[in-house]
Order: sequence, then structure tokens, then C-alpha cells
Amino acid sequence: MRVTNLPRDDKTNGWYAILPDHGPPNVLTGDQQADWVVVGAGFAGLGAARRLGELRPNDKVALVEAQRIGRNASGRNSGFIIDLPHNIEMDDPERDFRQMRLNRTAIAWLSEIVQNHQIQCQWSVRGKVHAAATASGVEALDAYCAGLDMLGERYERWNEARATQYLGTAHFHDAVWTPENILMQPAALVRGLAATMPANVTVYEDSPVEAFDNGPTKTLTTAHGSLKTPHVILATNGWTPAFGYMTQHFVVIFTYASLTRPLTEAEQADLGGEGDWGVIPATMGGTTMRYTQDKRLLIRKGVRYTPDGYSHDAQRRGIYQGHIKTFRERFPMLPDVTFEHSWGGAMCMTRNHAPKFGVLDDGVWSAVCQNGVGAAKGTIQGRAVAELAVGEDSEIVSDMLKFDEPVKLPPRWLTGIAARYQIAKAELFAGRDA
Repeated sequence: MRVTNLPRDDKTNGWYAILPDHGPPNVLTGDQQADWVVVGAGFAGLGAARRLGELRPNDKVALVEAQRIGRNASGRNSGFIIDLPHNIEMDDPERDFRQMRLNRTAIAWLSEIVQNHQIQCQWSVRGKVHAAATASGVEALDAYCAGLDMLGERYERWNEARATQYLGTAHFHDAVWTPENILMQPAALVRGLAATMPANVTVYEDSPVEAFDNGPTKTLTTAHGSLKTPHVILATNGWTPAFGYMTQHFVVIFTYASLTRPLTEAEQADLGGEGDWGVIPATMGGTTMRYTQDKRLLIRKGVRYTPDGYSHDAQRRGIYQGHIKTFRERFPMLPDVTFEHSWGGAMCMTRNHAPKFGVLDDGVWSAVCQNGVGAAKGTIQGRAVAELAVGEDSEIVSDMLKFDEPVKLPPRWLTGIAARYQIAKAELFAGRDA
């Protein structure tokens, strides 16, 4: 079958743009063979390829990415590796305990890889801050703390003075800090993960799969070559339907971010705060923020339903103006600081927030749809699907298989109406948290 819907991310990703050049891509050329092919080199694909390389050191593993690694969706997020659920299930704590086990296993594995290979990605064990500037945001924090108490998790509740001392900005008057989240530079991390694969893993970039023959021996064809293999793992998120699977189960939305130039020493002093940090809004529709180790500020705000999977210039320009306004409200002490980069990144969602993990077909597996917490969930889904595919019995495979299957969506026109309504409602409800 022809694979017609391919990733088409633009080249505006700031995280990628500030990295040093790392030479031309290794493009798939000619007719090749492999024992395993992983399609998609985001967090899930990187996790799957690495684990296959570890478990099957005598097998040939190919990892195929449509774009440059780090320019793709996994290199476009806000740079959080989150251990805790965003929304705690008070009626189903076992689901949350299971997800926390998986997320923390992912963090421990990534931490080991980063340390062993000295991957320079601004890895920072700083936790995260949930912050509120509205009464509804405070109510959300109250509920979140009740959930953390139920789970027995450690946290600190901060008043306005403490939040201002930590962040520099006085915009928030209530906050919750949790300690085990990791902050990082996402494009640097995924590029580093790809560069440090086991020796039996070959990474191909700028090699979008244009046709997929799902016979006993599977053939994946690109513009300049092909791969024949008995085993395929799809780590393709919202592009999985292009391969003929899950054609009415995924919603693709784009979130948008802007990144400043580095602050001068004087501007760093004007901002204040206690080092690098990451802020998650207490309410849906609010603004996510980062202050990075290289002294840049990031604003992530604006969500759009994008069934074609493409960040449109007009959308990005309009949202960029909102980023400027939000930045000025939060950082009035930095009147001369400007954004260097603005971009959009794809996020794959399901109606019931369930991943699609496991067997899709004879010789085909999937680790797709992380529902917005891609670094931890994607990494562990990739590792788990590799273990499942080779018959490895593990706790993470058992945990992953306990999640529900994604619920089928209504027709696309109705899904679009519902998605746009929910986005608009969340942004309106967020108020000063937006």
C-alpha cells in the first residue's frame, strides 16, 4: 500500500536550531535487509530500537525516520520527562501506580543512558511546578494535592512569595512542586539517543516510508531504497493510519512554543529565581513555561486541531503574537528580551487517553500514542514493545498490556467539531493561567 500521509514538520524548531551541526543524514539507499525494522525515531522508536539491539545483539536492526532526528515531534516538546500522572484517577489509583512505575522505569533507563554516554542535553533533576494564577487554578491544585496524598507522593505547596522566589516571575499566587520530574533539551536528547545505539542498530534519517508491503516478508520502500524484514515495529503515532492500522482512533493536535535568545547576565539578575525550572499550568488550556540551563525562556501556549498533521504558517504567526503578550505579562522585568524561534509540534491523542500497544498484525507491533507525556511514556512503550516482540517476559510488558484499547472516534467531521470546542473551552476557562 502507498503511505501517503507523511510527517511534514517545518524547519522552525528552536530546540533543533540551537544545536551544533552534526553532518549529513544517513539516508536509506539501495535494497537492504534487516531482522527488525522500527519505523519512527521519536522516543518510542528510539526505545524500541535500543532494546532490540540489546536483546538481539546478533540481529540486524534498522531504525527509519522520515525527518532529521530531533527535528521531529519528539524534539519539539517542552522538555519534561514526567513521572506523575497529570490527572490523578481518584477512583482507579492502580492505573496511576502502574503509570508511575512505567514512567520512573523510563526515567531511570534514560538517566543511565545519558550518564554512560555523556549525552549533552541539559539533563536536570529539578522537578516541576504546577502553578495557578486564578481561583479555578487553585481549586485544581487542591484536587491535585488530594490525589498526591492518596498516592503517598511527596510534594511541596508554595504560596505566592515562595513561587516568586523560585521562578522569578510574580505572576502566580499558588503552586505545587513535585521532585522527580526531569528537565532536558529534547532535540539534544533524542539526537544523543540515536547517536549512541548498540552497534547492530543502523539509523536512517530523511527516509520517509512511501510504501508498505505487509507480506510474510515485509518491504518498506523509500524514495531511494527499500528494507525487507520479517518484523516491523511502528512507532509512528498519528501517522499509523497511513500504514493501514487504527484509521479512526487518533486525534492529531499541534501545540506551539517560542524560545528566547539567552538572557544577558544583567537580565538573569533582573529575573532572579533559583536556577532552571519548568512550569505546568494548573488548568487545561494554560501556559507551560521553561527556564533552561542555557538561560533561555520558553513559552508553550496554543493548541490547534490539525488532522492533516501539518503546522501551518498562518496558525503559527497568530499564536506567536499571543506568546509575546503572555511573555510580557509574566516577565515585565525583561522588556528587551525577544523570541528567536517559534514552532509547532504534533501530539497524538485518543478519546479515552489509552495508548495503542502490542500486536497489530502477523509480524507487526506498535508503540503509539502517548497522549501528551511522550518522553517517559514513549520511551517505556518502545522498550516494552521490543521485549514483547522477542518474547521477553517482564513487568513493564505486563503493565503495558493492562491498559485499555483506544476507543474508536466518531466520523472525522464530528471529531473536528468536538476537538475544536474542547480546545476553545479549555483556553477560555484558563483565564490568567493561559
